[in-house]
Amino acid sequence: MINQALLDWYDTNARPMPWRIPPSDSRNGVRPDPYHIWLSEVMLQQTTVAAVIRYFLAFQRRWPDVHALANADDADVMGAWAGLGYYARARNLLKCARLISTDYGGKFPALEADLLRLPGIGPYTAAAISAIAFDRQATVLDANVERVVSRLYAISEPLPDSKKTLHDLAIRLTPAERPGDYAQAMMDLGATICSQKPSCDICPIATGCLARQQGIAADLPKKRPKPAKPTRYGVAYVVQRSDGAILLEIRPQKGLLGGMLALPTTEWTEADATETPPINAKWSTLPALVKHTFTHFHLLLTVKIARVEMTAIPTRGRFETPTNSTPDKLPTVMRKAYTAGLTAIGVE
Repeated sequence: MINQALLDWYDTNARPMPWRIPPSDSRNGVRPDPYHIWLSEVMLQQTTVAAVIRYFLAFQRRWPDVHALANADDADVMGAWAGLGYYARARNLLKCARLISTDYGGKFPALEADLLRLPGIGPYTAAAISAIAFDRQATVLDANVERVVSRLYAISEPLPDSKKTLHDLAIRLTPAERPGDYAQAMMDLGATICSQKPSCDICPIATGCLARQQGIAADLPKKRPKPAKPTRYGVAYVVQRSDGAILLEIRPQKGLLGGMLALPTTEWTEADATETPPINAKWSTLPALVKHTFTHFHLLLTVKIARVEMTAIPTRGRFETPTNSTPDKLPTVMRKAYTAGLTAIGVE
């Protein structure tokens, strides 16, 4: 009863997305491109649909299939990913694309168990690809679906403790018919109607919702209080050579912002950072700190700027002539420091 009402609602209200096919096509057996579903689902991990669409379209234009992505330069992919965050996803994206291209002949496996063996694909992504791209009866459980299920069954146990309970209940709901459309319908419902402030009066499955019956829908799902994020400190160095080139480096593959184009920085520590300037120069310190928040900590960066002559040799990184696209290739925190530093150098 709930499933049919939800699918009827989805048939009329499905959100248009560039990686999706309309439910009318899906009902006629048309399946979306697994490459598009995989790419979008990796991008959507911990990121909103609104933020992902522009990146997805850019990747699709530049690398239209998995073979094209597999043959791309690492630096180009990391640069195209800049600003999307969670950069380990981009590294795993390349690893997975190359594995699919060479070992799977460019074809994604349909089964969750096989998908889970691929780099960067966890339980949620494997279920989403299997259900949406191949219409397999796989149970997709993202934050939106967790919210819907917790309200349907009035689960008061807080997240993340209730994850297994919610997953078990979601399995019971997953239909054998149109499981791909059902998965997308659940996600759409949670993102639009059954959102943090639920619109129960227009919900297609409100009659079966225990939380609505009990008047507690807006209070669910409950979540454990998050611990306070620590603050770390560091120094970012903005160096301009006399010909206008800027000192940049590729961060180590492992670790935060791994493989990304960046400014040279110190380590990021919870105490004052130990100075590690990348070149011998006369440094000036900007009065304003660059502030950025990562998943697990806040970062405060002191920006130091300098101009050097052509003969100056850095101890790491290399000088590159900046272009209008250079800031777009930098992760967000580095873009902030880069912009602040160059603005200050320009007015000195």
